Amino acid sequence: MTANLILASGSPRRKLLLEQLGIVFRVEPPDVDESLLTGEAPEVYVTRLSKKKSQAVARKHDSKVVILAADTTVVLHGNILGKPESKEHSVQILNELSGTRHDVLTGVSICRGSRTETFCVRTEVTFRQLDEREIAWYWETGEPQDKAGSYGLQGAGAAFVETLTGSYSNVIGLPLSETILMLRDFSIDCLGQKESSLG
Repeated sequence: MTANLILASGSPRRKLLLEQLGIVFRVEPPDVDESLLTGEAPEVYVTRLSKKKSQAVARKHDSKVVILAADTTVVLHGNILGKPESKEHSVQILNELSGTRHDVLTGVSICRGSRTETFCVRTEVTFRQLDEREIAWYWETGEPQDKAGSYGLQGAGAAFVETLTGSYSNVIGLPLSETILMLRDFSIDCLGQKESSLG
């Protein structure tokens, strides 16, 4: 018997990634404080937040429900680059990423009852050198506005990427290969799951 699955995220990109695999789930965004703690390392930050998100939603359900949560951040020279607060901030972030290699970290937590499993996946991304004109154009596409690091790999932002080492889907917001294996360990059949399994 396959357990119910809830995606504890309001991210349309994570939702789409799961839907592409035919996984049946419900969406229930958590309400948690995402503030970075003083001195907190990026990997600790994303794993702590993903665990916090999964457990916040799990408290509202019984032990038959599996909760999947994730948190993704972009890290340059050890510093977390969050979502841009303005056009000026976006331009600043993209100028910092221009011609450099950065890491994309996603913390993933899966929770069912008293059991929670959490892991972190890292992908290395290298940007080519960007000029001011294309950075300004990219902001006008609207794509950077709600994304960590001010870019989206699944859209026009892919034109900035020179090389990528690691999980492609991780950069979008959910490392699918690793997540599928862990979901199976929680009795979620990720490939070929039937509609009736949601209950």
